[in-house]
Amino acid sequence: MKYGFPSLANIKTRESYVTSYDPRTRTASWVIERLNSAALCGPSDRKYCNFKEDDSVHVFHRATNADYRGSGFDRGHLAAAANHKWSQKAMEDTFYLSNVAPQNPHLNQNTWNNLEKLCRSLTKHYLNVYVCTGPLYLPRQEADGKLYVHYQVLGHNHVAVPTHFFKVLILEQRDGQGVELRSYILPNEPVNEKLPLERFLVPIETIERASGLLFVRNIMKKSGSLQAITAK
Repeated sequence: MKYGFPSLANIKTRESYVTSYDPRTRTASWVIERLNSAALCGPSDRKYCNFKEDDSVHVFHRATNADYRGSGFDRGHLAAAANHKWSQKAMEDTFYLSNVAPQNPHLNQNTWNNLEKLCRSLTKHYLNVYVCTGPLYLPRQEADGKLYVHYQVLGHNHVAVPTHFFKVLILEQRDGQGVELRSYILPNEPVNEKLPLERFLVPIETIERASGLLFVRNIMKKSGSLQAITAK
């Protein structure tokens, strides 16, 4: 990964992405993938892919398809399958349940899907688009005025349901004049798909503080110029 990793725990490398797995939540802490126009083209077909357990994860700490069955949540890709048409193996690797988190179906099939499409469309304008995606578990103020973090868990293996998801986009300029940074947070609930995606742009510091991850310091080691986009 050209711009480093946002953390260094439990890193796994797949054909199409690099991930840091959190055995406590049974999901990834983050997944990074590199998109360009070449990666989006190819003969891969989603109909040959099936969601599957990640047998590289200890059985105590892995999600299964049974955990999701009847839960009301989609198996939401972190690294999107459609980002990796260049290789059938690369696409199949996105179907490991270690690359999945429980996602509200309306969000997954609408606004989140639109954000994934935006990531792909940006490959027309940038040399490379690095995408880091992950879950968040954010506090909410209760009636007593105190802040609490509450989240549901699914199935026998207690797969954590994130309260929110983030995407951090590192966009390499074609002229080599540095990088542009866009960072998004979406709630894991139905979102009006007519809302512009710009509504969900946040300062990168918001994600760094909430996730325990660090992005900017690694980017600055590799790029002398960084433009953070927080509104359009």
